[in-house]
Amino acid sequence: MSKNAPDSTPETRTRILEAAVKVFATKGYHDTKVDDIVGEAQTSKGAFYFYFPSKQDIFIALSDTFADLLESKLTEAMQSESHGLQQMDAALRTSLGLFSQYRGLAKVALIQAVGLGAVFEERRRAINDRLTRLVQTRLETAVAEGSIPTLKTDIAARAWVGALNEVVTNWIYTGTPPLEESLPALRLFLARSIGVPEEKLPTTEN
Repeated sequence: MSKNAPDSTPETRTRILEAAVKVFATKGYHDTKVDDIVGEAQTSKGAFYFYFPSKQDIFIALSDTFADLLESKLTEAMQSESHGLQQMDAALRTSLGLFSQYRGLAKVALIQAVGLGAVFEERRRAINDRLTRLVQTRLETAVAEGSIPTLKTDIAARAWVGALNEVVTNWIYTGTPPLEESLPALRLFLARSIGVPEEKLPTTEN
């Protein structure tokens, strides 16, 4: 299939990825067939294989897409704030919003990758590692400016990401409580875990 083929356009690739999210989220990785994705995308097998050599490759592409989106949006949200504590608060609100908006993609990247083998586990861990590095950097900023007490920022960042993952995973499985309703309690819990009393939390409309 040449690059000039009618169905080999960036729009087609996007449509295939969006279709894969829907099918994987509904059927799971093992029960999904390439034909299912092709049918959902209303394209051809030739178009699918032009972009993705296998089902595994498109699954990995989705995981990488979610990781890139998460890192980009969190970085953007944190850069809009001037202090470490406000940056962390912006990151938490933004991450819950992204998980809520991209529930299917989050399910593929964070849940379905578990137990599928080393390649998939590596991608899942990479998402957690990238998020942890972002959190750790901002915690270090907050410590340096005196917003929070001195602490082991690497361990605290892992604990924060773990708590966030647990809340999001439960929501993906059950749909309850809505992530926006989880924000106040999660926000307070994470703040207390790094020695920040409620009265020192940045004010937020949420």
